[in-house]
Amino acid sequence: MKTVGLIGGVGPESTIEYYRFIIEAYRERKQDDTYPSIIINSVDVNKYVGLATANQFDTFADGLVIEIDRLACAGADFGALAANTPHIVFDELQRRSRIPLVSIVEATCDKARSLELKRVALLGTRFTMTGGFYQDVFARADIHLVVPNDEEQTYIHEKYIGELLKNVFSDETRSGLLAIIDQLRQRDAIEAVILGGTELPLILRGAERDDIKFLDTTKIHVEKIVERLLS
Repeated sequence: MKTVGLIGGVGPESTIEYYRFIIEAYRERKQDDTYPSIIINSVDVNKYVGLATANQFDTFADGLVIEIDRLACAGADFGALAANTPHIVFDELQRRSRIPLVSIVEATCDKARSLELKRVALLGTRFTMTGGFYQDVFARADIHLVVPNDEEQTYIHEKYIGELLKNVFSDETRSGLLAIIDQLRQRDAIEAVILGGTELPLILRGAERDDIKFLDTTKIHVEKIVERLLS
């Protein structure tokens, strides 16, 4: 049996979802009453938010390389970052990692391609929305990525860091996020929106509209991780 190693804690609530969803998806596909082998290395989200805010991405990457190496030493056959923002240094992490890594961005792009989407919006932390790593991957697939305007980015980022990462999910914030999605649909003619932060599904899951698809990056990532576990 293969073992997946997760870098979790970024944030904690979405890491809990990863654990639960991996088990559910694995057991649904295996149908033999077995459970997957999972190792979780939960890191300090505030440390990495601080490094990203200070634009210290070299230190950010160095720290994650150490944490991924701990997963490898613990016996993980492959790894995954249970968050979107750390993928800003994914290429460097993959280059320096002792084990292969499953990218949430590549998985989401594969999903968008399978749905034949051509114009999608990206929501997440400001680091994710403006970091360019989603844009690079989606451009190679000929999918146009739309990001919110500066005011909308500020709202999303502040709510994400100030509330969602602290396990605060209010009706007011949900309404504010949905209003931004409506504006993007009307202004930019988007077909779908990427919930490019693994806390976003926690507040927006179940609020999908008939006229726009929500790409839940947590569930999409889990699908790829379970495929690798079963390969």
